[in-house]
Amino acid sequence: MPLFIYKGRESSGQLVEGTLEAVDQNNAARVLTSRQITPVNIQEKASKSKKEKVSAWSEDILEPKVKLSDLVIFARQMYSLTKAGIPIIRAVSGLAQTNSKRMQKALLETIEQLEKGRTLSSALSQHPDIFNKLFVSVVHVGENTGKLDAAFLQLAIYLEREQETRKQIQAASRYPSFVVFALVAALVVMNILVIPVFAGMFEKFNAELPATTLFLLAMSDFFLTKWYWIVGGVMLLIFITKKYLHTEKGRYVWDKKQLTLPIVGTVIEKSLLGRFARSFSMMLRAGVPLTVALNLVAEAVNNTFMQKAIITMRRRIEKGENLTRVANASQFFTPLIMQMISVGEETGRIDELLEEVADFYEREVDYDLKSLTSKIEPILISIVAGMVLILALGIFTPMWDMMGAVQGR
Repeated sequence: MPLFIYKGRESSGQLVEGTLEAVDQNNAARVLTSRQITPVNIQEKASKSKKEKVSAWSEDILEPKVKLSDLVIFARQMYSLTKAGIPIIRAVSGLAQTNSKRMQKALLETIEQLEKGRTLSSALSQHPDIFNKLFVSVVHVGENTGKLDAAFLQLAIYLEREQETRKQIQAASRYPSFVVFALVAALVVMNILVIPVFAGMFEKFNAELPATTLFLLAMSDFFLTKWYWIVGGVMLLIFITKKYLHTEKGRYVWDKKQLTLPIVGTVIEKSLLGRFARSFSMMLRAGVPLTVALNLVAEAVNNTFMQKAIITMRRRIEKGENLTRVANASQFFTPLIMQMISVGEETGRIDELLEEVADFYEREVDYDLKSLTSKIEPILISIVAGMVLILALGIFTPMWDMMGAVQGR
């Protein structure tokens, strides 16, 4: 996607400059307008030279990405510093001494932009790979309302909860991942080292073998003689899958399919609804306009299926419909969220009620993740039992037949 250099004026009248990705100039103008920036000049940036592309590519590979924990620390420390009345440039300069090279580079460039007179939000927006639109928008609102410390506190709390959810997901998937890895390793060892030994013994006796034994021998022979087909097939499957998921249609189909997966589908859905409620509540509490907030929340949920539903809601609101009606028409939200949105719209407390919804779903996700292992464990045990049964029938049944034949003689 082309990169455009723009100049524009914020609602306060301050001149801002920056870059953004867009399909064309008209699309870039629409993006700027949604950010409450009136475009003055938009020009397509010249493409990088081959040397610059190689340098950027090598930097992207060698330097690790900024972790969520780094953003949490940055937001929490910025809250403390701004609350103490430390000037922004001095605060950012102090936080630039970090172990993350990418973060350090971004903050040093942010300091340069601040020294040129730009606002903190516009300077942070130059690094979308680190500070997403939601982060930048909350900072922007904090600057305009004079509550920058409160904005960073909201971001710190939001990011800390996101970090906690990720840790819970990693903890819940650790046991199943280990069992699956052990099963694959056992399958490889069995086909390469164990079954060939029995295959030689069966061949000497020239006995008639059952179907399960013939299946195991054929599988082992395929592992030993056609292993390159297995490796090539797995690599091709991974490549095709990644390629498909990087397409707009592929990502949409997969994101929709995730919600219907057995066992984990409901956990993913609750997690998305909790993230929607949390980010939407934070944006409304920060004072972001409703339609702009929906745009930012659509990106925050990180699911194209839900994102499409939220964008449709925003378009219908722009036509004059109320939030309760468009949310109900999307058929995506549970009765709990619908009730909270309806009551919140009537009382003017949508942000508070959505925060309660977020707390509820986060507790639900926490409980589901803790019980996830107990739900998956029977399935894994059944798979292990099936492998042992096939191995027993395939190996020991012909051995018993041969022992009976020898004793009969």
